[in-house]
Amino acid sequence: MRRWSELAERVAATTRTSAKTDLLADYFRSADPDELAIAAVFLTGRAFPEADQRATGLGWATMSAALAAVAGVDRAALTAAYDRFSDLGLALEDVLVTAGHAPDPAASPRLREVAASFSQIESASGPAAKAAIFEALIARCDPSTARGVIKVLSGDLRIGLREGLVEAALAKAFDRPLDSVKRAGMLVGDIGRTAELARDGTLETAALELFHPLKFMLASPAEDAAEIVRRLGPLVWVEDKYDGIRAQMHKRGGTVRLYSRDLHDITSGYPEVIAGAQDLIWDGILDGELLGFRDGVVLPFVALQARLGRKAPTPQILADVPVVYVAFDVLGLGGGAGDPVRPLLDAPLTERRRTLEGLGLPLAGADDGAGGIFALSHLTSADSADALEGAFSEARGRRNEGLMVKDPGSPYSPGRRGYGWLKMKKALATIDCVVVGVEVGHGKRHGVLSDYTFAVRDEANDRLVTIGKAYSGLTDAEIAEMTRWFEEHTVSRHGRYRVVEPSIVVEVAFDVILRSRRHQSGFALRFPRIARLRPDKPATEADTLETVARLFEELQPGAERLVTAAARAGSGAPEP
Repeated sequence: MRRWSELAERVAATTRTSAKTDLLADYFRSADPDELAIAAVFLTGRAFPEADQRATGLGWATMSAALAAVAGVDRAALTAAYDRFSDLGLALEDVLVTAGHAPDPAASPRLREVAASFSQIESASGPAAKAAIFEALIARCDPSTARGVIKVLSGDLRIGLREGLVEAALAKAFDRPLDSVKRAGMLVGDIGRTAELARDGTLETAALELFHPLKFMLASPAEDAAEIVRRLGPLVWVEDKYDGIRAQMHKRGGTVRLYSRDLHDITSGYPEVIAGAQDLIWDGILDGELLGFRDGVVLPFVALQARLGRKAPTPQILADVPVVYVAFDVLGLGGGAGDPVRPLLDAPLTERRRTLEGLGLPLAGADDGAGGIFALSHLTSADSADALEGAFSEARGRRNEGLMVKDPGSPYSPGRRGYGWLKMKKALATIDCVVVGVEVGHGKRHGVLSDYTFAVRDEANDRLVTIGKAYSGLTDAEIAEMTRWFEEHTVSRHGRYRVVEPSIVVEVAFDVILRSRRHQSGFALRFPRIARLRPDKPATEADTLETVARLFEELQPGAERLVTAAARAGSGAPEP
């Protein structure tokens, strides 16, 4: 693990992609055969392969107590170091160096021992048992190696690596075609397994496997209709962008499983969808969206929240928030009775859609509320910016988020965010808010105050009430300028969070307003982002709670009824 940690430091020290690739390739060539896969997985910032559904279950309290014990300091010292670095790995290294932590180099753990410890932590029962294994592992590590272990566990390497660069390094290390490495990685969904196939010269054996979820194809954001048509046209396919849960369905015979966007198995939470799919006569893999759906109407995401995270939904929840699976792609297909599943990833979207429509899914009537548990995505086409804008308005009229605009000839590229698919979304409205709190940023925004908590005016009670938090939308230059201002106008500090003088007004864009107990206003903004600073406006001219309530009624018709239903169902899901 020490050598791996040293590699990570060298990779972080260079910004040149070619240099990073060379460093990784040299390392992969010389890696121990039984540690190559582990090294590759760790280099993507994961303790386990992406398709592996295990998690160590180590929380901050458990980790910090164990780390403080190894360093011989109290937890406050570790917390203070974290506040300085915004990086748990660097904070631990600093604390260990200061404490003079220097274990016997001969005891330094091997990569396979670290991986074994992660597995033991995952299977251990209770925080105390997990902490004991974790503490024993860190105690054997010198400060630099401990930093590497923590960075893998936290999923926050910050060494300028993307999985595509790791694939390029594997291709170079073992003299394999990069396209072959990428395709194998696409099919197996495990960079460690891909590394072994590249080393052994068996990339061509990678195959699509049922019940082994693929990464989802991603879409790039776009707002300008004319630019979208120029990029994808002259004719584009247009689907509604649904406000639900992206899910991949795998089926063989009567066995059906659902996987979420993070590749976790969510089958048990949606029994009606599973029951509706079990008797279908084909085997294969679908891509789609789980939506709340009742009486022929798609329910807003706030209602669907009652289903999130529930492994065994109650009969009451199933009745209050029924769901359908809206299919929009087919990734592989078999004839049933155990026939091999034929990958369709390289087929153009036109062919995949034609195949999907021929599957005979029992469809829930999107217009008439008929029975069934599936729906096909609402598909149309557009050949001009005006047609696309019209389709966007119609999608919003159906209470969907916006549009997915697709090149009809595009293949399905798991895990890739290219320009074959574009998502067209626009803010429903903007409101002017007052910044009342800021927080130290993470990653590339370490050291600046970039996370803004903002509020609106409650005129009836002559106060400011919080309504949300955002960290995106401003340029690096604007953030740097505002950091200097907030540092000079900090009222009080609370760890990483600062209460600031309520003088700065920001225009905040959002998609939906929801009821919320999290904020003082009683509302929350979904997908808030800062549209611009408003130096022309004093805080006294920020929008009011009355304005927010009016927008809520205008933009979320019927939302009160749906929230009440979700509450009656006993929702324990977190608010967005």
